[in-house]
Amino acid sequence: MEDEEIEDYILAHIDPEGEALARLDRDTHLFHLRPRMCSGHLQGRLLKMFVRMAAPRRILELGTFTGYSALCLAEGLQEGGELHTIEIDDELEDFIRAHLSKSPQGSKVKLHIGDARDILAQMSGEMFDLVFIDANKRQYCEYYDLVFDHVSHGGFIIADNTLWDGKVVEPGKKIDAQTQGILDFNDKVAQDQRVEKVILPLRDGLTIIYKK
Repeated sequence: MEDEEIEDYILAHIDPEGEALARLDRDTHLFHLRPRMCSGHLQGRLLKMFVRMAAPRRILELGTFTGYSALCLAEGLQEGGELHTIEIDDELEDFIRAHLSKSPQGSKVKLHIGDARDILAQMSGEMFDLVFIDANKRQYCEYYDLVFDHVSHGGFIIADNTLWDGKVVEPGKKIDAQTQGILDFNDKVAQDQRVEKVILPLRDGLTIIYKK
C-alpha cells in the first residue's frame, strides 16, 4: 500500500482539524511559499495529543510560520494555560494575527516577532513545561542550549524535521548547512545524559525529548 493511501486512511480515522485550522491550512497553501512547512492535519492532531498527555501550563514555540502548529498546541492546553510563539519573519505577522483572531484558541497564544535568540534573552527566569522547536535548522543546537534552562524538570522539548527528508542518512552526497545543523542536533541530543529521547518517523521526523 502506498504511503499516500496510508495517510488518507489515517486522516479518515482521526479527529477532524476543525474549520479554523482548515481555513488556515488552505490560506497558507494559497498565499505563501513553502506551504509544506505547515504542520498539517496529522501532525497537528499529534501535537494536540502530546499537550493533552503532558498537561503543560506554559508552552514555548520557536518558529510560528503561519500559526498552524501554535493553534494545535494551544488546543490541547488546559484552562488557564498559555503559549508563547516566536516568528522571525515580520512579513508573516499580519497573516498570523488575522488567523489567531479567527480561532477559538487564539486568545491562548502570545505572538512574538523577532529573532528567537534575542527574545529568549528577554525571558530570563521564565519557565515552560513544553518547548516546540521548528525554526532555522542551522541553529537547532543553539536553540536547544538556549531553551534548556527554560524547561522545567519533567518537561518536554519536541523538535520537528529531525530526519530532514531522509537527508540524515544519504551517503556520499554533499551536506548542506541545514542538513548539517540537523545532524549536529541529533548527535547532541543523543549524547545528552540529562534527557531521555526518541525519534518518531512522522512526516519529516519528530524528536520527543524528556528533561529528567
